[in-house]
Amino acid sequence: MLREVMVRLCRRRMPLPTVLTVALAALVSVSPCVTGAHWDHAIFLDDDYRLLWSITGQDITFEVQARTHGYIGLGFSKDGTIYGADMVIGWVDQGQVHFQDRHVKKHGDGEPLVDSSQDYVLLLGYENQTHTVLRFKRKLDTCDVAYDVPITNDTMRVIYMYHNKEPHGAFYTPGSLPDPAEAFKQARSLFLTQRINQAPLKPDPRLRTMELLNQDVNLPQGDGTLHWCKMFKLNDINRKHHLIRYEPVFDSGTSASYVYHMILHECQGSSPELEIMSRENGCPCYRADKSILTCNSIVAAWTRGSEGFSFPSQVGYPLESNQARFYLMETHYSLTANEYSWPPKPKAMVDNSGLRLFYTSTLRSQDAGVLSVGMDPNWRHIIPPGQEHVVSEGHCVGECTQRAFPRDGVNIFAVMMRTHQIGRQIKLRQIRHREELLPIAHDRNTDWNYQEYRRLSAPVRVLPGDRLIAECIYDSSARAAITLGGLTTREETCLVLALYYPRQKELTTCHSLPSLPTVINSLGINELVPGSNPVRIASPPELSGMTLETRLISYDWRNNFRSFQYVTRRGSFKPLCWSAKNQPMPGTENLEGFAPNITKSYKLIRSCSFVGSTNVANVLFQNRNRYVTESETSVDRAAAAGSDDDDDDDIDSNNVIEGAARSKVSRSSVTESMGLSGGPATFRPLGAAPNMFAFLLFIIFLYSFRIAHRV
Repeated sequence: MLREVMVRLCRRRMPLPTVLTVALAALVSVSPCVTGAHWDHAIFLDDDYRLLWSITGQDITFEVQARTHGYIGLGFSKDGTIYGADMVIGWVDQGQVHFQDRHVKKHGDGEPLVDSSQDYVLLLGYENQTHTVLRFKRKLDTCDVAYDVPITNDTMRVIYMYHNKEPHGAFYTPGSLPDPAEAFKQARSLFLTQRINQAPLKPDPRLRTMELLNQDVNLPQGDGTLHWCKMFKLNDINRKHHLIRYEPVFDSGTSASYVYHMILHECQGSSPELEIMSRENGCPCYRADKSILTCNSIVAAWTRGSEGFSFPSQVGYPLESNQARFYLMETHYSLTANEYSWPPKPKAMVDNSGLRLFYTSTLRSQDAGVLSVGMDPNWRHIIPPGQEHVVSEGHCVGECTQRAFPRDGVNIFAVMMRTHQIGRQIKLRQIRHREELLPIAHDRNTDWNYQEYRRLSAPVRVLPGDRLIAECIYDSSARAAITLGGLTTREETCLVLALYYPRQKELTTCHSLPSLPTVINSLGINELVPGSNPVRIASPPELSGMTLETRLISYDWRNNFRSFQYVTRRGSFKPLCWSAKNQPMPGTENLEGFAPNITKSYKLIRSCSFVGSTNVANVLFQNRNRYVTESETSVDRAAAAGSDDDDDDDIDSNNVIEGAARSKVSRSSVTESMGLSGGPATFRPLGAAPNMFAFLLFIIFLYSFRIAHRV
């Protein structure tokens, strides 16, 4: 391409310095050249739209592969709708790539409008016979607080669109995109920064697979919920193996829409009752005799929206028949629809879904364990109605971690944070003595239909004596009645499953529950009538004789919510510290817990911001991303040179936007074109091959020699 440019200019008899200048500009304009592609994550958002992405430092690079020759779009939304979304739109018209950073007004008509600040960098764009492909990158936080959505560790609502037509004419003006409402497909909740990568497993002759499946479970009708328990007996694992991956198995797509979560528990010891259960097809969990079940150690946990889990290379969950032979799989069936796009309700049927386990005798250096932290599912967990911000806390107290954890502590490397329908935020807090450390994990935008394991960027050490707190925030503003803690999706939960190493069996469940005095005091009750059934109030006098249920239903939550919240968070609670044998840890039976007295806390680092910023670094960052779709290297040079475009900050120049949005990008080979090749990604600072530079240097040498000869 470079040679073609130079030949054309020379045929026009242009001066050689001009030829060289234009050639160098052409050379830079095609950078960065992407010579291969290796992606950390890839997912089909639907059959015709594939999204791939990787994160390097503070940059995230995407590739979109859509089965269309029209325009395509990718964006991020706070609530899963297109309104208020941050997005990019692109298409290829006769070899010309058009690419624009856009946004949709919160209260607009759904039309994506071109941003005044172009914060996405186009890397690659082309069409083949069937697909349009765009590759681009952006900062995780672009600092465009007006129109861009930061990419964080929160659950991201990813929206996407594609259409079979391309914009024509003044494509940067409102109304230029054909049928944006038709092009917008749906939203998908994803972890973009902490997603588990289900990459192909490395060849291992010792790798085995095993499927644990339910047998003809009659699924609930309507909006019903079913917790089904089935026991499995594993006899053929005669020596220690490591579980290194698991994934869901569905017998049909329709069946998959019923399964909300599956949890596999390890049972300690053997008994005739466990043997009998392993020969049966299962039963509703409430009918299982909990007193005989020694199954309080979680092996695997899957929730709706997850593809499964792969353990880090140095960690595996230990499996050995001599140590644990019986495993209980709990399956939660619920047909409650996804608030955006879950499939329509299927007809009555039976289910044979389950889990596929991948395990190997090639042992890894660390045994993994799972610790459940949070609020025990119980009616004492009360969430008042009509409130936008209700806080619940489940404590794993230091007395329990002190007794259970090894001297060097444990290392948490992944967490699954769970609420039900009205949960909005979850945080796993860590307290050491009286100091609160940085949260182990925090999600400010949860989706109860997507709560899979997220891998931490680095393991977090928890020492003996540390307190862990699962903090959940709920929005009950749409509910007229109270919500109680429980197992069904209509009830609520606040749980965090923490994967850690090295494994210990002394503490597998570390929950808490508000004490009865805390509950009744939070409702303005002084005393209950001893032994009454139903439970009745003894005092204060104005409530005497009223049942507790009536008080819960008729309580003036609007005027008493603040006092309720204070009492439930500062009042006493019952710590529940249970071992793998489903028994309380010795010495913890009579513990009484209170909120920690924190005297020192962490400080959050403020993110960058456009508006009113006087920080030089923020201003520089703002200017360098103004109307840019060229390579990062070129932008850095412009910023370092002191680009003087401050006066244009508030000018929405269509000419500038159009010039930035129309970028010719080098087309890769057909092999790499669909992004399906597995080669490593190489992003070069300047994309042209070294021989192009050699060619230019040779021309410059000849020109210099010619001038010297003339002199």
